[in-house]
Amino acid sequence: MRTEVVEDVVIVGAGIAGLTTSLGLHRMALRSLVLESSDALRASGYALVLWANAWKALDAVGVGDFLREQHVQLDGFVAASTKSGLAISHMPFKADRKHEGNEVRSVKRKALLEALAKDLPPGTIRFTSKVVSIEEADNIKLLHLADGSILKTKVLIGCDGVNSVVTKWLGLEKPVFSGRWSIRGCAEYLDGHGFERNFLQFYGNGFRSGLVPCDEKTVYWFFTWTPSAEHKDIQENPAMMKQFVLSNLGKVPEALENAIESTPLGSFVASQLKFRKPWNLLWGEISKGNVCVAGDALHPMTPDIGQGGCSALEDGVVLARCLAEALSKESRGESNFKVEDEFNSIKKGLEKFAKERRWRSFELISTAYLVGLIQQSEGKVYSFLRDNLLSSFLAGLLLKRASYDCGTLNIS
Repeated sequence: MRTEVVEDVVIVGAGIAGLTTSLGLHRMALRSLVLESSDALRASGYALVLWANAWKALDAVGVGDFLREQHVQLDGFVAASTKSGLAISHMPFKADRKHEGNEVRSVKRKALLEALAKDLPPGTIRFTSKVVSIEEADNIKLLHLADGSILKTKVLIGCDGVNSVVTKWLGLEKPVFSGRWSIRGCAEYLDGHGFERNFLQFYGNGFRSGLVPCDEKTVYWFFTWTPSAEHKDIQENPAMMKQFVLSNLGKVPEALENAIESTPLGSFVASQLKFRKPWNLLWGEISKGNVCVAGDALHPMTPDIGQGGCSALEDGVVLARCLAEALSKESRGESNFKVEDEFNSIKKGLEKFAKERRWRSFELISTAYLVGLIQQSEGKVYSFLRDNLLSSFLAGLLLKRASYDCGTLNIS
């Protein structure tokens, strides 16, 4: 068994929240170690829509413009009924050259993770490093890894997803199944897809689907549904997934059908849509001592308002800022700081993060669940209200929840 030196900050998980936090700390001249259980950055998920709040966070850590060069800006959001085939709401995205306003782009997950990782110092990410348990030793946390080694850290941040080891240690309840599944994929067009730069979304008959251009050659699509007993084998069979999606699209543009037809079978991914009960965040422990969680480990949510990845980016900026304040000798005002004082400073920094993110997370989880419930409902009353009265309101909620500024980093 091998015991290593004490690390100042250890982040579990090299996903969006983990890498953003690490990069934010690096921008403020603070080192962190990121532990990733996989042997490389995980690129699953294909793409995600990043709203204005996400771009503010990306600008804060210095990679916004790099990603803008690779992904087209969307002009608007169009929702349509799969029963009638008619558009029921249209919301333009207005943004100027300074990237203000409602900047929205669909970003490839792989490109996002690589952009966050590229400026980190060599050795920051340690792959094939799975944390299996956490132990306390005074004010230090001992991380037991799958290879038998033990890592010591002054600060432990869990960014390890919905099945987080760190969240379990904090005692937060497990995420619950929403009752819905999603199938996602990306289609590549070597000669260009020629689609308009709109976020297209369709719902009706208990199904929800969408199509979003990422760049001039790539489009991302998704399909969500509530499974029944007859659907139980679909998730394990890509060919069945494809046929199931194509058979239940309803009246949608040919572009969506073509995108699904053009997606290789090996690229079809099905997954359960899970979320943390929002009230768990009101009385649950987001942080405890020198430990906290962020990203999906904190606030897993359904994808119905496209804020999962965006809020993880927000988490990273806010957490890096709070930690930097706690770890800064200048902010402590003493050069001979004691271990107990350092622990208390870190504790207060993480509590500040938890306070700032608690209600934001509650709001996003609740809104996403409500929007998904209404959009995917088969009930006649829900359908009537959605298609005739609530469509513009629901579209406006997307921009309202994206109208948030996580702030900047204090980079000297």
